[in-house]
Amino acid sequence: MFKLYPKVSKKTYVYKKALSGREAFVVRVASWSLLLCGLIFFTLGAGPIIKDEVWYYVKERLNVKTRLANGENPGEGSVFSKYLTSQPILIEPVNRDFSIVIEKIGVNAPIVADVPVSDEEAYNESLKSGIAHAAVSDYPSVEPGNVYLFAHSSLDFWKLGKFATVFNLLRKLEVGDLVHVFYEDEEYIYKVVNKEILSGWNTYPITRPVIEPTLTLQTCNPPGTTINRLVVTANLIEKR
Repeated sequence: MFKLYPKVSKKTYVYKKALSGREAFVVRVASWSLLLCGLIFFTLGAGPIIKDEVWYYVKERLNVKTRLANGENPGEGSVFSKYLTSQPILIEPVNRDFSIVIEKIGVNAPIVADVPVSDEEAYNESLKSGIAHAAVSDYPSVEPGNVYLFAHSSLDFWKLGKFATVFNLLRKLEVGDLVHVFYEDEEYIYKVVNKEILSGWNTYPITRPVIEPTLTLQTCNPPGTTINRLVVTANLIEKR
């Protein structure tokens, strides 16, 4: 009679050579260096969005309003002191020739006129100087027309210039919020009536027919990508 015994597996032992003190030090330095480099790249990439989000959160929590000066003296004191005292932060438009102010999200930027939307090199160069006005769109007027403005909401500000993040908070706008456009020393006040996200490069917002003075604001969504387009539509309510 035969007896069956369980099969005994053979264990394999791997002997590792202990690192010397010098080798262990080199490994630790290399590990911390890689971690530090990763942190630096993350900060450079996500830093602008984090900064904008923190600014907006603090402003909302402290109920600090940002609004046009309209001839008022902005007064003395730093922005930080106004946060502490909940004083309004007054904005003077960068110019009255062609510029935009969005009080809610702190946008105050020049507008570059007649930028070709089909020439990527040309519009990327224009966006380094401000927000772009599409060459195929209308200028601000009390007559029916579509003023189409577009700008970056990007992460790589070191490549695209100081206006690379100007529309990072555009998604915070809601129906009823106001947008001020200055053109030829006149102020056009628009009220937001719609906000939508469109996939890819959708030309409808720029080619759609309008029956009243309309302002269209467009940027990439989510910020730092080109997956979708965020489109905000506003109608003229007042000219000053």
